[in-house]
Amino acid sequence: MKQQLKYLVIGAGGTGGSMAAYMTEAGKDVTVIARGKHLEAIQRNGLKMETSHKGNYIVRPIKAFTMADYNEQPDVIFNCVKGYSLDETIPFIQKVAHHDTVVIPVLNIYGTGSRMQERLPDLLVTDGCIYIAAEIKEPGTILQKGDIFRVVFGVRQPEEHRPVLQQVAQDLEECGIRAILSENIRRDALQKFSYISPMAACGAYYDIDAGAAQQPGEVRETFIALTREIEALAQAMDIHFTRDIVKTNLAILDNLSPSASTSMQRDLRQGKDSEIDGLLFEVVRLGRQYGVEVPTYTMIAEKFQRFASEC
Repeated sequence: MKQQLKYLVIGAGGTGGSMAAYMTEAGKDVTVIARGKHLEAIQRNGLKMETSHKGNYIVRPIKAFTMADYNEQPDVIFNCVKGYSLDETIPFIQKVAHHDTVVIPVLNIYGTGSRMQERLPDLLVTDGCIYIAAEIKEPGTILQKGDIFRVVFGVRQPEEHRPVLQQVAQDLEECGIRAILSENIRRDALQKFSYISPMAACGAYYDIDAGAAQQPGEVRETFIALTREIEALAQAMDIHFTRDIVKTNLAILDNLSPSASTSMQRDLRQGKDSEIDGLLFEVVRLGRQYGVEVPTYTMIAEKFQRFASEC
């Protein structure tokens, strides 16, 4: 009989909220970290899920706390916060983790795992990414657009592998979440980035949702150009995709609800902090670092230069 793992999901937005809901439904021992009115609504009424493939339903009860109130020691931590909130999770993870706790970041920003590993040297931090179109509709409610829900994670060096990672993948599958334990997470995480970064940059530049990029024309061609610039960067970084990422990313794009958008776009529209540095300006920096021309990214970055702390 396998050990029951204790899971902690940091962040209750579209990504973390969906993971916590599915895992709670499946009977896993999972707690989600949330805050503000969203947390209050979850604690009071449960977490409402609005989905196109499972209908609308409420997950209740669901364990939800602030960082300050959480007092357990998890075996596995999924870090699902936005890139700009990453720093505040580090001391919290240091406080609650035990020696064998595994940290799996599923942020949008490429290279998050290695950066976290430097700050958490006593723990195993993998890399990871997630494919899902979901957002907070209102406090206590997660809206999923489309039925894609896939988590990809893995260690950067083979010697870091632990058997517990296979159990994590099995647990996720039992929750209805497609889980891929990657043998080349640098490649697979960059492949995910090759979709979310162009989609965020293109969507923000034209201020459009997915529907505009699903039709032939300038917006779609810009999305393709951005994807090809990431592909050129990958080659310079000695990362080799095993599939046509333009074709792959267009298939993902075309499977989305026409009203889907990225969290970066939504944050920019609302004047909030956003992941624009990691999703847009970081690509321009990588282009300079590796000597790769990224003219489409540069054009879009120039429009949003006022949001950059450095570029």
